[in-house]
Amino acid sequence: MSYSIDANILLYASNKASPFHVRANEFLASREDDGDLLCLTWPTLMAYLRISTHPNIFSSPIAPSEAWENIKNLLNLPRCRVITEEESFPLDYAAVTQGIVVRGNLVPDAHIATILRQHGVNRLYTADTDFLKFRFLEVINPLE
Repeated sequence: MSYSIDANILLYASNKASPFHVRANEFLASREDDGDLLCLTWPTLMAYLRISTHPNIFSSPIAPSEAWENIKNLLNLPRCRVITEEESFPLDYAAVTQGIVVRGNLVPDAHIATILRQHGVNRLYTADTDFLKFRFLEVINPLE
C-alpha cells in the first residue's frame, strides 16, 4: 500500500505558531515506522519550499537551508520515493479532471492528483478538502 502527504501538513509541522504544529509533527514522526510506501511529488515538495520560506506568508519564515533539510529528511525515510509525471500525463490529467472545473488553486492540486493516480497512489494525507473532488483519492486529515 502507498500514500502521499500534501504540502499543508509539512507546512503545519514547520510553523510553530500553528495550532496544528504539534499534531503535524507527531504525524510526520510516525512516518518513520510506517510500513507503507510514502510517495511524494516534486510539486508538493516545491510548494512546501516556496511557502515555508516566504516572508509575505509567514512573519517568521524558516530559512531556505532549514526547509531544504526538512525535505531531505523526508526523502531519507526508508520507505519514501519521489514520483513524477509519466509520459501519458496529458491524457491522465484530462481523465482525472473530467467533470471538474479546474482553475486557480485547484490547478496544482489536479497536477498532484494526476501524478498520484499515475502511480496507483490512492491515499492522501491533507487538510485541504479540495482533494475530495478527485473521487479516486481517499483523503485523510491527520490533524483531526
